[in-house]
Amino acid sequence: MLKFIIVDDEPLAHEVITELCHIIPHIELVHNCYSAMEAMQFLNEHKVDFMFMDINMPKLKGLDFLKTLSQPPKTIITTAYKEYALEGYELNVVDYLLKPFSFDRLVKAVNKVSKLQTSKPLIQEVSNSNTNPTSLFVKGDKKYLQIDLNDLLYIEAYGNYTKLFLKNEMFISHEKISYYETILNEDSFLRVHKSFIVAINKIKFIEGNRILINEHKIPIGQTYKSIVNRLYNN
Repeated sequence: MLKFIIVDDEPLAHEVITELCHIIPHIELVHNCYSAMEAMQFLNEHKVDFMFMDINMPKLKGLDFLKTLSQPPKTIITTAYKEYALEGYELNVVDYLLKPFSFDRLVKAVNKVSKLQTSKPLIQEVSNSNTNPTSLFVKGDKKYLQIDLNDLLYIEAYGNYTKLFLKNEMFISHEKISYYETILNEDSFLRVHKSFIVAINKIKFIEGNRILINEHKIPIGQTYKSIVNRLYNN
């Protein structure tokens, strides 16, 4: 059993990581730390195998805290700030997760810890080349929502945000559309316009320069027409 702690000043982040890790066998959450100082005190008195650590915390930043530890536990960074990735890897962190992250991505990070400890993965990873992840945690207004990707119809750019249209609701995410184009499986989701990504299996029909999904009409951008054509000209 690998023991771990979570170091993050956001209670919601603790909830998300705890819920995801509860699914993974052979790892155990032993303490929640809401500041680097609290984590420092805990690690002075207890030994853990690894920790999830945020970077942007008050008083003492995550990476500065990591530098103070002579024998730090294996560390998985969880942050919304990708610009610190290089510095994190220079400190020998195991993995760097950009919020919001999927369960599959977290599994890969935990498996890296396990392989360093035991040379065996804790849980079988889901390969994006073979199958889609079934859900994704999405950051919204002061909360993370777990999206069932089977319910996702399409995504629309909304300035620096995005609108995620599900079967029965719409959710605004604090991520740009380019983020979703990167993480979603290209066999299941297709960029059809600079402002739209659609779920391929939800397309009812394609007519001219538009796609119909349920009652929603999505335009096809001129530069994306050849990509859309491949759906029916194989």
